[in-house]
Amino acid sequence: MNSNYLIPANSKKGKLIFNIFRGIDLTIFLLGIAITVIFFIAIRSDTLVATFIKVLPIGLGTFLVVPVANYHNVMCFIGDAIAFFMNRRIYKWRGWCVRSEYGEE
Repeated sequence: MNSNYLIPANSKKGKLIFNIFRGIDLTIFLLGIAITVIFFIAIRSDTLVATFIKVLPIGLGTFLVVPVANYHNVMCFIGDAIAFFMNRRIYKWRGWCVRSEYGEE
């Protein structure tokens, strides 16, 4: 039996919707669309500011779910950045060539 597989066994693409989106990604994007439609119905667009407010939810939703390099999407990047800066851990490294205070060499 040949063990040269094209796709690794731990591939997550099969779990994604359209091989790109998670469930939360589509939820945020569809919520942005729904809020934008409600704004188009409820807000008169007499000024540029009103038009900007109307399209802001779909723009924000699209920005959050767009894929970026080395991350799944912008939401994952923002979450990793927040975790990195908020949960700074201090690791005390002890290697094979370190002297300790207990006399071990």
